[in-house]
Amino acid sequence: MNEQIHSGIQKLSAAIGQKSAFSLRLQKYGVLIAFILICVGISIMSPNFLTVTNLLIVVRQITINAMLAFGVTFVIISGGIDLSMGSVVAVAGVVAASFAHPGSYPLIVPLFAGLAVGVLIGAFNGFVITKGNVPPFIVTLGTMTIGRGLALIFSGGRPISNLSDSFGYIGGGELFGIPFPIVILGIIFVLCLVLLKKTVLGRYIYAVGGNEEAARASGINVKKIKIIVYTLCGGLSALGGIILASRISTGQPNVGVAFELDAIAAVVIGGTSLSGGIGTMTGTLIGALLIGVIGNGLDLMNVSSYYQQVVMGSIIIGAVLLDSIRRRNLSS
Repeated sequence: MNEQIHSGIQKLSAAIGQKSAFSLRLQKYGVLIAFILICVGISIMSPNFLTVTNLLIVVRQITINAMLAFGVTFVIISGGIDLSMGSVVAVAGVVAASFAHPGSYPLIVPLFAGLAVGVLIGAFNGFVITKGNVPPFIVTLGTMTIGRGLALIFSGGRPISNLSDSFGYIGGGELFGIPFPIVILGIIFVLCLVLLKKTVLGRYIYAVGGNEEAARASGINVKKIKIIVYTLCGGLSALGGIILASRISTGQPNVGVAFELDAIAAVVIGGTSLSGGIGTMTGTLIGALLIGVIGNGLDLMNVSSYYQQVVMGSIIIGAVLLDSIRRRNLSS
């Protein structure tokens, strides 16, 4: 009798273990599976979807969002949030464009100026959050408004045009037939992936987001890590702003509105936990691609932009619900 009970317990434990393993695999690869299924579904409904031209259009369209999403992935994994990214896009684009007139400065000057603005805003966010012990939501909400104001002040409220051909190449050129923004995106993705997965800094970011007190007790300089992740986010947002200004051939002070929401949506859809400590750059890239593919597919099927907003909002809510379920499973 005891042997039968013992055997039954073993079988039950094995079944539970298999279910848990399947659940973990589903959580890990769920976004990728969803992405593949959606691509297949759209390609069936619209034969033009899987053409090389259209796929390049999709990737090029998500370049800015993915750039911002990579930056805020560092922030969210560390347990923070950044709402100032859209404003950084605007002010960095305006500053870069003001130094990019034909015959004025070498290309390195507008690039450096635009990136410097983003880095400074990001560092300011991190400094106030850590030194002032102010919630990230409040600080970055404030810098979102400050950044937008700076963009309007610097540009006088008007677009800055007449940009050089070399600056225009950043967002409109090609390298071996591949749009240059996609090349930049690929390079930034690899760098962010290596930084997060293969470096001590990456491990510290996960540690801070997973348990800040434990990370501090382990000797990690938590404040320094937070300043670094916000600085990275600001720099990548500025790079996105430079690419956008180059693509549209003007520095527009009003661009970037709600860009931060799209970036955060890509990160959450990609499996990064809003509670911190969990997330990958690969997941973020897939999340950004998923948003781009759905938007492109709906355009190809002539679905109204109003309905597209409803679809995107539903996807974001679904991703947050999945994140909540995943955290409950991990804690149980």
